[in-house]
Amino acid sequence: MKYPSTSAIIRAFRLLAVAEAFSWAALLTGMYFKWIARTTELGVEIAGPVHGALFIGYGMAALVLWRLQRWPFAVALFAGLSAVVPFATVLFERWADRRGHLTATTAPAADAATAGKREEAPAHDRAVEQTPAR
Repeated sequence: MKYPSTSAIIRAFRLLAVAEAFSWAALLTGMYFKWIARTTELGVEIAGPVHGALFIGYGMAALVLWRLQRWPFAVALFAGLSAVVPFATVLFERWADRRGHLTATTAPAADAATAGKREEAPAHDRAVEQTPAR
């Protein structure tokens, strides 16, 4: 399976970490109005599915980064657990960034292959490629 560039996935992961935290806030607010104030269920009906989608997106991005960045199992586990605790995704994202887990670390040859670019062949190989077959 071919993934987008590592830097794009890191940007998406960072965005999802913050969005997931905001969706937690919206869901908790909706739960207050549903269960404590007993006024409306609208907040839970809207924030629930939004939070669920962001939760799944964050989890998928964490799994992809675990593979691409070769995170140790403990880092991937903390990424998953942070999605369960309200607002912890932002704390995890900051921690992982400080530790260097959210830095695109790919070799130049891998970047060229990922981007679909062909490296230039040496001059003697190009001459062989350009000579017509008899």
